[in-house]
Amino acid sequence: MKNNSKGLSVSRRSFLEYSLAAGGALAAPWIIPSRALGRDGAVAPGEKIGLGVIGVGSRCHVVLECMLPEKDVQCIAVCDVQAGRRDAGKAKVDNHYGNHDCAVYRDFRELLARPDIDTVLIATGDRWHAPAFALVFIS
Repeated sequence: MKNNSKGLSVSRRSFLEYSLAAGGALAAPWIIPSRALGRDGAVAPGEKIGLGVIGVGSRCHVVLECMLPEKDVQCIAVCDVQAGRRDAGKAKVDNHYGNHDCAVYRDFRELLARPDIDTVLIATGDRWHAPAFALVFIS
């Protein structure tokens, strides 16, 4: 293509580059993975329930093993006053999701202050269960 109707010169290379760019722009909406849109049995990221865990003892591990496989639940934070239990809870969550995104807290009030926590698994001892439960409703 040497000249068009206005006398401008367009090379074949330029024509192909512009054509590919335009085609790519038109195809972009079709490239989004279906799991990001919540199709094919997947849950869209914005539709996941943000789970926080308070108290990471033996009972918590049993209940958490039931919750982690749920497609619409994402455990995002664990809290325990004992460092070993905190680390064990974080390791369990991180190993399940294959990342290191789970946050850890020593004070459950910090966990409850997060705006992305939608629900809480409270697996503390008898003396701390009620105060944690009460703060869930206040937050």
